[in-house]
Amino acid sequence: MVLLRTMVVLACVAQGWLQSFPVKTSELATQGENPYFILKPGYETTFEGKGSKLVITVLNETLNVAGVDTRVVEEREWSGGQLIEVSRNYFAIHPATGDVFYFGEDVDMYKGGKIVNHEGSWRHGTKGATFGLMMPGTPALGMKFYQEQAKGVAMDRAEIVSLTDRLTTPAGAFERCLKAKETTPLEKLAREFKIYAPGVGLVKDGDLVLVAHRYIR
Repeated sequence: MVLLRTMVVLACVAQGWLQSFPVKTSELATQGENPYFILKPGYETTFEGKGSKLVITVLNETLNVAGVDTRVVEEREWSGGQLIEVSRNYFAIHPATGDVFYFGEDVDMYKGGKIVNHEGSWRHGTKGATFGLMMPGTPALGMKFYQEQAKGVAMDRAEIVSLTDRLTTPAGAFERCLKAKETTPLEKLAREFKIYAPGVGLVKDGDLVLVAHRYIR
């Protein structure tokens, strides 16, 4: 199993952007964790930066997406004290490999306290969209993979550019962090960096940094 997993990781590094994931979706679970991604109900992280705030909560809720049971992760984002976005994201994890897969999101964009559109919404199995890899259980430097695969709507992809980053935020000092460069073919010049800490998960998202993480009940 270890040798097979190593071969898969090397193949991912060698072949460029990974878009096909040979996993049996029937084997996926709705909760668990790998070193850089926690998918357990009640886990909540809060980020702040440049007048914005983001709260990510793993809900005690699941949703079946095209025959696959997924965990619902809610994101709420504010700018200047005003709610601007609420999204419900759908993830599942492979218990053996720790790979976390992304099956879509439903998005509500707000302006002046009212929903104005649902830009960026997509689901696996709808209009040709297919699931992507959110975070590998055994990441390796140079891995490149699609996280979203909804043509013309959501096509985020990530490249692992470091496994040794250090970062200090109001929530603490973190070492041996994974740094990912995210891009999308929908916006040729757009890119952002995210940093994930072992045992914590996301600690930096663009200008937003982690200020608190906890389990809520």
